[in-house]
Amino acid sequence: MFWRMTGLSAASPVDTILDKENFTLEELLDEDEIIQECKALNTRLINFLRDKSQVEQLLRYIVENVPEDSEKKRSFKFPFIACEIFTCEIDIILRTLVEDVELMDLLFSFVKPDHPHSTLLAGYFSKVVICLMLRKTAPLMNYVQEHPDIVVQLVDLIGITSIMEVLMRLIGADETIYSNFADTLQWLESTDVLEMIVDKFSSSDSPEVHANAAEILSAVTRCAPPALAAKICSPSFVGRLFRHALEESRSKSVLVHSLSVCISLLDPKRLASASYQAFKSNLSHGTLVTASPETVDGMLESLGALLKLLDITSSENVLPTTYGCLRPPLGKHRLKIVEFISVLLTIGSEIAEKELISQSAIKHCIDLFFQYPYNNFLHHHVENIIVSCLEVKRNQLIDHVLNDCGLVGKVLAAEKKSSLSVDSNGPTLPSEGKEPPRIGNMGHITRIANKLIQLTNSSSMIQNHLQENSEWSEWQTGVLVRRNEVENVYHWACGRPTSLHDRGRDSDDDDYRDRDYDVAALANNLSQAFRYGIYSNDDIEEAQGSHERDDEDVYFDDESAEVVISSLRLGDDQDR
Repeated sequence: MFWRMTGLSAASPVDTILDKENFTLEELLDEDEIIQECKALNTRLINFLRDKSQVEQLLRYIVENVPEDSEKKRSFKFPFIACEIFTCEIDIILRTLVEDVELMDLLFSFVKPDHPHSTLLAGYFSKVVICLMLRKTAPLMNYVQEHPDIVVQLVDLIGITSIMEVLMRLIGADETIYSNFADTLQWLESTDVLEMIVDKFSSSDSPEVHANAAEILSAVTRCAPPALAAKICSPSFVGRLFRHALEESRSKSVLVHSLSVCISLLDPKRLASASYQAFKSNLSHGTLVTASPETVDGMLESLGALLKLLDITSSENVLPTTYGCLRPPLGKHRLKIVEFISVLLTIGSEIAEKELISQSAIKHCIDLFFQYPYNNFLHHHVENIIVSCLEVKRNQLIDHVLNDCGLVGKVLAAEKKSSLSVDSNGPTLPSEGKEPPRIGNMGHITRIANKLIQLTNSSSMIQNHLQENSEWSEWQTGVLVRRNEVENVYHWACGRPTSLHDRGRDSDDDDYRDRDYDVAALANNLSQAFRYGIYSNDDIEEAQGSHERDDEDVYFDDESAEVVISSLRLGDDQDR
């Protein structure tokens, strides 16, 4: 252990520079220990950096681009160190910045339209502004309110992810930092920032702009103050979103990201992706605003136009794959439409269900499930659609899935042709000259079949439908039962204990005492482990001796193992 002695400690290189009569800011920034000295609150250093001229120079490193032939220190090191000095959150330095209008003008000059916007410098700019939001909320927001063009300029740069993060925090969609600033909340509610963001879907062709705009709008539905959340949930706002999404001249990226916003409005599980702190802050502002029936009706008005995009017959695109080719490929936009339909079925709206039935939306999705047997994302969403329809206990929906969509017949047909059909007229074609591969949605088909059997106990309609189908009964007893036995992981002898009870319990809720172990299986596993030397400390001797112990282990046989496991279970019983 070393004791720090005042007389023996070496002087800091930063102090050495400060001892000079004439030194520059660049000399300090070039010193590797400057950040540590700032965090250690070196008084001499802070008194130097707090000066307006030094703060101004630090800001220039962050917001001003330099020629390509400049020194690397000027291009990379100095901007980085300057940003780190501000984010050390030294109050007196931040106060110098926010209390001087000229310095604030210099900082936000970075977002002006005629200013070059380097991605690297945008990251440093965003870190400084976010630091001010957290530590100097009131003066920063006062400055932004006095300069409303800043919000417009930030929205125009939404394609830069760092700027998007600034905008997200500015409108309270990332962390609710305005709970004690009522005037700021009122100002946010009076702005048209959400309308400006959604209009970026129409005014830009950049996928990055569309993705970042959707990210902000989705975050608003999770964490923003209720007034902003209510605005985004309004039928007029949703209608505006769909108008941009369904413009024929727009790219498919607009449709994909617009539907992502609608899904975040509808999905009751969307709060699971938000942090606990954001959820807690949201509760402090009031009840979460959800999509109203009028909003859902507005979405249903565009359902017909969305379903037309699911039609794959008019597309001539071809995508070669390892198993053959897709003619055409499914595409992100069709996948997102299926996901939207899946979420629409979870909200429990009878109007939405009737509209989905009348426009054959569910049938379209089930057809795609079998036409694209290797798209696991699609299979996941369609399985959710089928399960939602069967579990909702509305006879009209169940009858539609079983009879109009022909679910059982399609399951049996897929089982008969478990390999990709060579003569298929569908979009998925096998490679020429190769044996057709096995279709890739068999696991989902098995789960759907098991769900149907499970629901026969609670639905007489499903039970009667399956009993009337003799082909299903034969397949269930001859194929499905055996498949479930083979695929039951609890029956696999993989060297781990086989629990007879509580298999459906979540691992977080398991109580190790509340179990009844299969003693014979545990004993067999232990005896095999010792037989193969897994627990031996002397691997070489055990390997040599293993040839002499083929059928039993003289040191730890099956009977001994059973005694040990029984004693463990007895100990558990005594502890209860």
